[in-house]
Amino acid sequence: MGILNITPDSFSDGGRYLDRESAVRRGFEMVEEGADFIDIGGESTRPGSRPVRLEEELERTLPVIERLAKSITVPISIDTYKSEVAERALDAGAAIINDITGLHADPRIAEIASRGNASLVLMHIKGVPQTMQEHPVYENLIEEICTYLDEGTLQAKLKGVHQIIIDPGIGFGKTPEHNLQVLRDLRSFQRFGYPVLVGPSRKSFIGKVLDLPVEKRISGTAAAVAVAVVNGANIVRVHDVKEMKQVVRIVDAIVRTS
Repeated sequence: MGILNITPDSFSDGGRYLDRESAVRRGFEMVEEGADFIDIGGESTRPGSRPVRLEEELERTLPVIERLAKSITVPISIDTYKSEVAERALDAGAAIINDITGLHADPRIAEIASRGNASLVLMHIKGVPQTMQEHPVYENLIEEICTYLDEGTLQAKLKGVHQIIIDPGIGFGKTPEHNLQVLRDLRSFQRFGYPVLVGPSRKSFIGKVLDLPVEKRISGTAAAVAVAVVNGANIVRVHDVKEMKQVVRIVDAIVRTS
């Protein structure tokens, strides 16, 4: 899953694709590099970020979705926790809704996904982006994530969502140690019976381990992606599609071939 942030303030590529034409070009480029999905977001959810106006999020994302949907066969995902954005994005050609709050912010998203026959990604987050990294504490990390996701998947099932994908939420209300544990114990999330998505790309826990800035974390991301796939990840959400596609193909060749 290739990341396409149409924002001025995302932690890694903020401002790079805020221009509509640049965003569309990057979408085409990621398809050429081997992306199986394109995840488009119009609001940064980095630690400390603030919400953007609904109209601004729509203005950033809808024209890019419309342009890409007319020209590519790769499914497009809308990264939003607002039901109106999700609904408009599906109308524009998106096929997946990626909700970082796992239906906890706007439960109507489940109804939108069901009515639009869209897949739904439910992610775990502790708190809200603005304050989520202020001393997150868990008594039992994996079980608390599973309880949170269980609430969302139950709502989605009740609304008739046809495909649910779960995401333990690396970097969303978690310390570097928590993120490492999530990757190490990733098979715990297979209990749900749904595909598992993880997004370790360029995250701060990689910078903490390697003492490197965000633009120099590609090797660390490759290691995290490899471990995620070995431990059962079905989808990896990344910035560096070309390089991570190669990582995934090698790991698959090693662990998935009988």
